[in-house]
Amino acid sequence: MNWLPNASLAQLKARAAMLNTIRGFFSRLQVLEVETPSLSQAAVTDVHLHCFKTQFVGRNISDKPLVDGAVPLYLQTSPEFHMKRLLAAGSGSIYQVSKVYRNEESGRYHNPEFSLLEWYRVGFNHHQLMDEMTQLLMAILNCLEPTRCTYQDAFFTHLQVDPLSASNEELKLAGAHLELGDVLDNEDDKDTILQLLFCVAIEPKIGQTSPCFVYDFPASQAALARINTQDTRVADRFEVYYKSIELANGFYELNSSAEQLKRFEADNRLRANMGLAEMPIDKKFVDCLDHLPDCAGVALGLDRLLMLATEQDHINDVLSFNIDNS
Repeated sequence: MNWLPNASLAQLKARAAMLNTIRGFFSRLQVLEVETPSLSQAAVTDVHLHCFKTQFVGRNISDKPLVDGAVPLYLQTSPEFHMKRLLAAGSGSIYQVSKVYRNEESGRYHNPEFSLLEWYRVGFNHHQLMDEMTQLLMAILNCLEPTRCTYQDAFFTHLQVDPLSASNEELKLAGAHLELGDVLDNEDDKDTILQLLFCVAIEPKIGQTSPCFVYDFPASQAALARINTQDTRVADRFEVYYKSIELANGFYELNSSAEQLKRFEADNRLRANMGLAEMPIDKKFVDCLDHLPDCAGVALGLDRLLMLATEQDHINDVLSFNIDNS
């Protein structure tokens, strides 16, 4: 009977209970639940994110010209851009539970369509948001209080190298024992080297007994975060890991339209150098950032969170229908 769902009834009930806990958590904090579009006329420029693209054939949109009789639209990899437009318009602190889409290979921890919890707290920095996230993680995972370490300390501890000052050659030497072979030897981009070393040497070792917040990522990996005012080598960004699973990515949010536009344009230049298609920049999002209030935000993968909460080994076990069964 190949029409049957992937997840058991017990898993469906566990998801419902998790969502109920999340909504109760934000209700007590008086954080507003919102809903934003899954489709957009713009896309993300990040070279590590791949959008699904479709076409709207119904009619022209505003002043957008038709391309081959249709308007290109992109399924969102995150609700971030639209949520920040709400923040800039005065919404106050908000959260959203949404479906998002990333055109990447499915696997143990990834389905191309997945559920994301994203929230923004006006007046918070990223450390205050980590404090709040600690409460939610402990409530859902019934875990010990999360630990925290800087990105730099994680590299010192597990690879005995400084990721902020080391050369590419020094980083490759530090990772020589990992037997990554040509993958590491032939890479010239420092951030790619750092990401490879982090995934292989650090992720499997941190956050094993309780979740771990890693913060102060290199400024070159700031994405949509502010650069730290005390140490401009790092960005006000954090990620959360638990039992070798990356759960969340958070920022003390950049609120400069000019700086964000520079980063998006740099992304597209890198895309061109890598042979990837340049992506249309979301100008409405860029324009809103000069009006964005001081805030911090985080995106948390709910399917992975449910995997951990119910001790499942594969994401398919917590999905009603995975991509192969859709």
